[in-house]
Amino acid sequence: MDYRIEHDSMGEMKVPADKYWGAQTQRSYQNFRIGTEKMPHEIIMAFAYLKKAAAMANYRLEKLNKEKLDAINAAADEILEGKLDDNFPLVVWQTGSGTQSNMNVNEVIANRGNAIAGKKLLHPNDDVNKSQSSNDTFPTAMHIAAVFEIRQKLIPSIESMIGTLKRLEKENEGIIKSGRTHLQDATPISFSQEISGWRNMLEISLEQINAAIPGISKLALGGTAVGTGLNAPKGFAEEAAKAVSELTGYSFETAANKFHALTSKDELVFMHGALKALAADLMKIANDVRWLASGPRDGLEEIIIPANEPGSSIMPGKVNPTQCESMTMVAVQVIANDTAIAFAASQGNFELNVFMPVLIYNFLQSVRLLSDGMRSFNDNCLSGIKANKEVMKHNLYNSLMLVTALNPYIGYENAAKTAKLAYEESISLRDACVKLGFLTGEQFDEVFHPEEMI
Repeated sequence: MDYRIEHDSMGEMKVPADKYWGAQTQRSYQNFRIGTEKMPHEIIMAFAYLKKAAAMANYRLEKLNKEKLDAINAAADEILEGKLDDNFPLVVWQTGSGTQSNMNVNEVIANRGNAIAGKKLLHPNDDVNKSQSSNDTFPTAMHIAAVFEIRQKLIPSIESMIGTLKRLEKENEGIIKSGRTHLQDATPISFSQEISGWRNMLEISLEQINAAIPGISKLALGGTAVGTGLNAPKGFAEEAAKAVSELTGYSFETAANKFHALTSKDELVFMHGALKALAADLMKIANDVRWLASGPRDGLEEIIIPANEPGSSIMPGKVNPTQCESMTMVAVQVIANDTAIAFAASQGNFELNVFMPVLIYNFLQSVRLLSDGMRSFNDNCLSGIKANKEVMKHNLYNSLMLVTALNPYIGYENAAKTAKLAYEESISLRDACVKLGFLTGEQFDEVFHPEEMI
């Protein structure tokens, strides 16, 4: 491999000749050979927007000339276009401030910008990192990436699933089935009512996620090292946030208190709490679906779901609810990520949180898994659900809990005796009620209407 010599404040380093990173990136690459988890691609993209915005703000405040602005923009645009993807090799398990990834981006933009300009024009610290510190850029990149992924991927997945449930709700109006509580028979419910419960779970989750977006739309940029804004010109924070909004098309604003913005990660914890709530609802929905589809002969078999793959390497003809299983595993991972995120956020010592890479790695993984998992579950399972009307009707009229309809006529205790006798002797509720002398057959028929119990 061919190398070139780069230097930083600690001396010279050999860097692969075909890469644009510099000495600080190389030091991190060599010193942190830990795991396979790379800094998320979403963070690198957010940094590209951030560096463009900072350069725009510096230019508007007459701290950076047009030639340097253009070179920074050109290099950052190549990052956003995916042309420089192989120039960001650093792992999550690095400095807790994300300094080395900030410098990775600074060095790549500087070196690529110089190559575009055809001369030594940009310095990674003095120009690309001008008016900034890793301590305010990394939390800013975290927020930009979080807003992007939630708005562009997660919310559309939620809305698509809500749309499917609305369709299923309408298609299944008028179908009455047995309700269940404690995994035991309960009073009747319509299938559309059951579906509406699933739908409203997602609608409420969407409301909670939308309520958390304003918090992660506040940017730390302008706080520099400890929140005081040292070495950033007056107005830089506001101009930079304005520029991020212009570049991304989403509304961002500067954080009012930069001391809070650098050391606290409560906005991301709050948002991930909403993601955890969504995961909990998805776990519930997927479990309901696979219970209702259990069988095909020895389970509930009240719904039929798409058969996507063979379910067994030894049992011919077996088909499993694989999309439900995938969705529930995603939920488990997201709920586990919430613990890591909360613990990382609690470790803000003095003026800086130093658990930011692991926090945002888990956060973005949750958003990615939820977005992809919901889309897969919706397209490959939920959208193809069909009600097994015959089984639903059989289970409904075989349910002992229909006896609840008799409470106003024979009382709770007599109704309980009726259900008990019907169960013990495997007879109908009508026969049991008549046998016990509580009602005549005609009286029973007059008051017993399961379809009216919903």
